[in-house]
Amino acid sequence: MPDAPVLPSPRTPRLGARVAAAVLLAALLVPVLAGCLRVQVSMGVSSNDRVSGRIVAAVVPTEPNDKGPQLKAPDSLAAKVRVESYSQDGYVGSQVFFEDMSFGEISQLGQLSEQTQGMFQLQFQRAGDLVSLNGRVDLKSVPPHGSDVQFTVAFPARVAKTNGNREGDNIVSWKLPAGDVSTVRAEVSYADPNTRSFAGWAGIVGGITLAVAAVIAALAYMDRNPPAPGAPTGLSWSRWWKSVKQNR
Repeated sequence: MPDAPVLPSPRTPRLGARVAAAVLLAALLVPVLAGCLRVQVSMGVSSNDRVSGRIVAAVVPTEPNDKGPQLKAPDSLAAKVRVESYSQDGYVGSQVFFEDMSFGEISQLGQLSEQTQGMFQLQFQRAGDLVSLNGRVDLKSVPPHGSDVQFTVAFPARVAKTNGNREGDNIVSWKLPAGDVSTVRAEVSYADPNTRSFAGWAGIVGGITLAVAAVIAALAYMDRNPPAPGAPTGLSWSRWWKSVKQNR
């Protein structure tokens, strides 16, 4: 039985790209290798459009020295990608851990291998508060028997539409059949990080403005309404300002 995909907890760093480039995860699909193939892709998308996850690409070895697919992180992603060897359930190969990546950086995962580019194409795209995932997976050249190809995505909000299998409100998975072409679709709505950041700043500025206005209004009221005879006297706004100028 294949091990369950690991879904990382989304982090919340700064804003990601508004429109993602095409994602070429063809590095994970190695049709030139004989024997059983295991490919597992797990991604977690944060509310700031950042992506973390895990990739497994492995085969049942055909000889004692067979290490399976050997993936390599591109230099541009060295700080965000970690590649380790994989050995489980009789499969050997590589597993890749990545974190804090923008939609655009995800496209560079296609550089993990040069063997099968173009087989796995995905696109994350944002339009206002709507984030859509669309993809086409061509597994015609993958051995149809003994292959296990899975793709799982966890979104930060409830998935509105999908052609995958729901595993909760915000998690969708696809089991992709070898020897065929499949499509991947999902739509989810959550606040645009650009809008959310601007609204937060506007709220802070608005709060400061209102506070200052309230203080000025209070001081002006005190200046227009001096205390009644016999009442304790305080220093009004105008008197304070005059004293400051006189002491310069």
